[in-house]
Amino acid sequence: MTSEPVHDAEWAFATYESARHRMPSPTFPAQTLAAENLAELAGDFDLFLLDAFGVLNQGDQVVPGAPDRVAQLRAMGKKVLVVSNASGFPKPMLMQKYQRLGFDFTPDNVLCSREILITRLMEMPRVLNGVIASDAYPHAELDALDCVYLADDRAEFDRAERIVFLGVAGWNDDRQEMLEASLADNPRPVIVGNPDIVAPRISGFSREPGFFSHHLADKTGITPEFCGKPYGPMFETALKQVGQGIDRSRILMVGDTLQTDILGGRAAGLKTALITGHGAMRGMDIGSAIARSGIVPDYVMTNP
Repeated sequence: MTSEPVHDAEWAFATYESARHRMPSPTFPAQTLAAENLAELAGDFDLFLLDAFGVLNQGDQVVPGAPDRVAQLRAMGKKVLVVSNASGFPKPMLMQKYQRLGFDFTPDNVLCSREILITRLMEMPRVLNGVIASDAYPHAELDALDCVYLADDRAEFDRAERIVFLGVAGWNDDRQEMLEASLADNPRPVIVGNPDIVAPRISGFSREPGFFSHHLADKTGITPEFCGKPYGPMFETALKQVGQGIDRSRILMVGDTLQTDILGGRAAGLKTALITGHGAMRGMDIGSAIARSGIVPDYVMTNP
């Protein structure tokens, strides 16, 4: 197991499918309609929820035309909110990234799963959190909590009363095995900021906290609490933030992954659009993937 990029979209799809029993189970439309781009659908929707990876960017590179499309939707009077499963680094760093890529988002235009996780931790009983996150980034939001950062000391894994999985930078096979062994000996709650199993990058797919968390669940029998898409708290927070008074049938969730964006959007009662040209579905037989998964988006388009 590693967080390094892999190059097999079919592997990513199959791994998502193997974890479906831990995901929502909504109903889906009978058919998918093809669309040219999001502007074509603007008349039918008032709010666009946009995934980031595979829709706005691939790693550190922008999806061609994405900043212009966002600007066009706004000029048409549409609300736009980025809903990202990014949890490995603080939101100000995410905002700087979007600015570098040519987007003019403000913090109110972006909701990341890290925010959902921090809010959830503040609601939970105060215990010693074993945090999985890179020490290369600041984690000031956690300063008010009792935390130990997990690396290579088994005693620290055993001492933690709850596991908080933020990011995979620096995570490796040995640490994952140590975590699973510690939890097998003494089961404890696990809360995960990023349910994504993979993230699309130019060189392939990187394995993300969702991959390691589902592997942990398979090995230990512990069901993690996930804070991002496709799970409900992410969507309910998004709708409270910007969707007040908007009928859910006029809200479009736009993403590149059937098992996170489309599944989660549908479970929240929203319409959905799958982007196929840049992210998790790139190069796959889209019709076959929809049929195999049973996850049916309302719309399919190559580019946003």
